[in-house]
Amino acid sequence: MADIQIARQHSLGLSEARKLAFQWARQVEKEFDMQCTYQEGTASDLVNFSRSGVTGTLTVTHNAFELNARLGFLLGAFKDRIEAEIVKNLDALLAKKTVSRKTTTKKVK
Repeated sequence: MADIQIARQHSLGLSEARKLAFQWARQVEKEFDMQCTYQEGTASDLVNFSRSGVTGTLTVTHNAFELNARLGFLLGAFKDRIEAEIVKNLDALLAKKTVSRKTTTKKVK
């Protein structure tokens, strides 16, 4: 078995990070046939995801995303490729959110 651990810091706050995590969950359900459950908490949220050969969690806090996944024997051979795809998707969502926050923020003089 192979494990994947990915952590990303952000400055979105829990409310915005939650929206992003919902979007991520919808994306992996659609693209990778994952089954996702979302548990909201007061200080953090937890997305559980699974499909044949993969189980994991995405922990969402006010300032970080932490993904932990365990790949089964067959998918373990593709760990580097799978990890790169997860990183690409999560970073793309974070980049979009950062750009949209910058364009909607107005300076007050």
